[in-house]
Amino acid sequence: MTDAEPLFIDTNVLVYANIAESPFHARALDALRKAQRAGRPLWISRQVLREYLVILTRPQIFAQPLSKDRVIQRIRYFESRFYVADDTSAVTDELLRLFQDYKFGGKQIHDANIVATMQVCGIRCLLTHNREDFEQFSECIRLETI
Repeated sequence: MTDAEPLFIDTNVLVYANIAESPFHARALDALRKAQRAGRPLWISRQVLREYLVILTRPQIFAQPLSKDRVIQRIRYFESRFYVADDTSAVTDELLRLFQDYKFGGKQIHDANIVATMQVCGIRCLLTHNREDFEQFSECIRLETI
């Protein structure tokens, strides 16, 4: 790794960067390219890969589902392109600590689990399109948005 600040990539950024019809396609690609040019280690997690599968295998407002072969190809590419954090017992412990200290539940657990993963991996910065989903965690992570 380099001395540049690591950057965790939220699922929505991957989706937008990979779907040319997305209204946020250019912004997502530009943000990823800028981070790459800066030498920043780019991180995702197994959760992000699962969420990508969920999103791209169902119809979207701006795109039809990808074929199984294409989705598998993209997931394999991401695994080779990004550092991939695994869900571990340490991530679960951190998620439970966050759950104790912050007010969230339901679907927000997914976002909190990203924060927990970042905490365990020592990553402070998240690139997302959904800033409001993570603002309550601003004392432990820094947000960059597309």
